[in-house]
Amino acid sequence: MSGIDGIDDTGSSSEDAKTRRRDGRAHVLERLTAAGRENSAVTVMFHSAVAARQGLSATENKTLDLLERGGPLTAKELAERTTLAPASVTGLVDRLEGKGFVRRVKHPTDKRRVLIEIRREKLADLAGIFEDWKREVDELCEEFTVDELETVIRFLQGATERQRRATARLAE
Repeated sequence: MSGIDGIDDTGSSSEDAKTRRRDGRAHVLERLTAAGRENSAVTVMFHSAVAARQGLSATENKTLDLLERGGPLTAKELAERTTLAPASVTGLVDRLEGKGFVRRVKHPTDKRRVLIEIRREKLADLAGIFEDWKREVDELCEEFTVDELETVIRFLQGATERQRRATARLAE
C-alpha cells in the first residue's frame, strides 16, 4: 500500500514501480522481437527445404500455397497477392506449369480471362512433410490454454496485416 509520501510498504516509490514495469516491458519486447526474427528465419529455411524437395524455389512454393488456400486465381490476382510485377508472375506461372504444378484454364464466366489452377495430385508428396510439422505444432499447442492461443492468434493476425502493408509499401 502506498503512503502519502508515495512510498509503498516495501520502501519503493510509485515512480520506481513504474520504471520497473517500463523496463520489464522493454525487456519482453526485445525478447519478442528476437523470437520473431528467429521464427522468421527458421520459417524461411523450412519452406526453402520443402520447396527444394519438390524442385521449386521458395517463391514458387509460396505461390502454390496461395493457390491452395485461395483457389484458382488470375495472373493479375496473383500479382496483387504476391506483390510481384505482372511480367514476373508470367514467368513464375510458366515455370510452375512447366514443372506440372499448375495449369492455365479458361475462366468459367469470362472466356477472355485465364485462371491459374493448382494440380493437387502434384502436391501429394508434400502431405507427409506437413503432417509431421502439424504433429509438432499440435504438441506445442497442448502447452497453452485456449485463452493463450487466442492471444497468439490475435498477435499473429495483427503482425501479418502489418507485414502485408509494409510489403506493399516496399513494392510501390
